[in-house]
Amino acid sequence: MKRIHLIAIGGAIMHNLAIALKRKGHHVTGSDDAIYDPAKTNLKENDLLPQIGWNEDVITSDIDVVILGMHARKDNPELLKAKHLGLKIMSFPEFIAAESIGKKRVVIAGSHGKTTTTAMIMFVLSNMNVDFDYLVGSSINGFELSVKISDEPLIIIEGDEYLSSPLDLRSKFLWYNPHISIITGVAYDHINVFPTFDLYLDTFQKYMNSHVTKGHFFWYKNDVHLQKLVQETTTLNRAYDTPEYKNTPDGSEIFHEGSWYPLKIVGKHNLENLHAAQLVCAELGIYGREFYAAISNFTGAGKRMEKIFDKNGHVVYRDFAHSPSKLKATTDAIKESYNGTLLAVFELHTFSSLTREFIPLYKNAMDAADHAIVFYNDAVFEHKKMEYIESSFVKKCFGAVSIINSKIELEKIVNRSFENGDNILLMSSGTFQKASFHFY
Repeated sequence: MKRIHLIAIGGAIMHNLAIALKRKGHHVTGSDDAIYDPAKTNLKENDLLPQIGWNEDVITSDIDVVILGMHARKDNPELLKAKHLGLKIMSFPEFIAAESIGKKRVVIAGSHGKTTTTAMIMFVLSNMNVDFDYLVGSSINGFELSVKISDEPLIIIEGDEYLSSPLDLRSKFLWYNPHISIITGVAYDHINVFPTFDLYLDTFQKYMNSHVTKGHFFWYKNDVHLQKLVQETTTLNRAYDTPEYKNTPDGSEIFHEGSWYPLKIVGKHNLENLHAAQLVCAELGIYGREFYAAISNFTGAGKRMEKIFDKNGHVVYRDFAHSPSKLKATTDAIKESYNGTLLAVFELHTFSSLTREFIPLYKNAMDAADHAIVFYNDAVFEHKKMEYIESSFVKKCFGAVSIINSKIELEKIVNRSFENGDNILLMSSGTFQKASFHFY
């Protein structure tokens, strides 16, 4: 048993990691300056909810390892105390990498689709009764936690390109040294930590070169950036393409080796992700027919292309989409898959999406929708301590969209559109300021 303390325990991954480590038998404590649901409730139910606020007195010399979350700052008093005592300090990807030594490591990377693709692989392995560890960035149906650390010889990891911790400015996925991986595509994101696209591309180049000897990766062949990056790597790799598919009233069907297989998911990009997941599962001993039988009831990862209403082809979806490529892929997918008028709503919420230098990249991202709304509340800039961006600039950057700043106005428009029978797509990594939408 180890004594483990997590600084910034309230994060999505961090609180799941804390629970997983406690269940493994470790003595776990943590701290944070703010904790919100679902983390707050999950930690409380597992007797891990700390007092709010930083307290250097909780850092003692008997701690075996301090796991530092990205939310903490370099001058965090608990971090400074841990450094003063000479304690072992690790980012969570560093810790996961250490726990994964000796395991076969499968990593799913890419600017978009990695959570869904990771969830697909996990879903199939679970249905085939294969035991494995995992780390994924969202709640997945059938899995209580988003982290599992045990003695299993296989681990499935969602490989995020964001920074590891305030002390470790490497991308998280550079820690994992995969045996097998997927790169779904590259589209500029996280401008707050990658100020130029060249720096963003460079971290993916490093990732390609980080595989173990004889490791290999699958990559989407129509991504122009990946086409260039693979020319500069010696790591074994194989391209995959868009599979043959057709839309159905219940989702879609995919063609594989002479047969059509029914699926619950929709959208070209989702089916490309599924093709990559199928290739990885084949590497793990689960082949075509078995794979498609196991994946047939997969409906998506938490808040990723999640259908929350469906009646006679009248649908409402919500999606975690926040980058330009994700907006375009999700909007295109819903418009392609369902007849009728589509209202697409996007909330500017992340640091990148609220950055004047980044917003022009959203140009035409929602063009597939019949009506498109970009929503943001002026208070979000003050909360994030960022420069205010006027609505006229946002509209100019996006193109044919309406800009809404009032939650009440947004509620009226969305609820009226739903009553009119329109299909609705809600895209945000936030909550639309907790707007009240009436879907029934």
